[in-house]
Amino acid sequence: MRVRILGIGMGPQHVTPEVAETIRSCDYVLAADKGKDDELLAFRRNVAQTYGVELVAVRDPERDRADPADYPGAVREWHEARVAAYERVLRERGGTAGFLVWGDPSLYDSTIRIVEQLAQRLPIDYDVLPGISAPQLLAARHRIVLHTVGAALHVTTARRLHDDVAAGQTNLVVMLNGSLELAGLDDWSIWWGANLGTDSEELVSGRVGDVLAELDAARRRAKRAAGWVMDLHLLRAPA
Repeated sequence: MRVRILGIGMGPQHVTPEVAETIRSCDYVLAADKGKDDELLAFRRNVAQTYGVELVAVRDPERDRADPADYPGAVREWHEARVAAYERVLRERGGTAGFLVWGDPSLYDSTIRIVEQLAQRLPIDYDVLPGISAPQLLAARHRIVLHTVGAALHVTTARRLHDDVAAGQTNLVVMLNGSLELAGLDDWSIWWGANLGTDSEELVSGRVGDVLAELDAARRRAKRAAGWVMDLHLLRAPA
């Protein structure tokens, strides 16, 4: 058995020649099925069809998304349920399976961890091929460098944003936005993007206090157009 973990960026135009060749070499690709109107499953199905490979949808286990007190524990339980679901398919089908990872597998994605657990249960050989990440595309769309000269870049999540700011971080890429929580950051600069690389892409930049209404409207447009919204932003403290 072999598993290929493949970064596919934010759209078919981001699939590298290396990844395209690898998708064609797979017997099938596995993808989580999150239920009715799962646009990301449809996207992965389209990529698989483009390269002539069968997509096997695996019903995604339910996850507690109500901000549980033990967030890491809730994620671990979810991952364990996912591992069991994928294990059943791999035992039945064998061969070479691919996972098509939105963006790049190295950044806020659980696929590598899940396949590591699968490899403890099954005789699996696996590898990882990179894709274009959301922060890379955000920087390109806004024509910016993510850090100032000689300075650091802190990559975090919306859940941790205010703790990280309080700890002294002044230049942050913020991912996994459930909502935009920007209270107290009016004088900071923001470069924001949603659904990057898709037909519903939205971009906003400026002083936070000046663009809050524009950000809210753009986020609602992206969700209305696609049925979902995946957004991130760069935040930088005033000089």
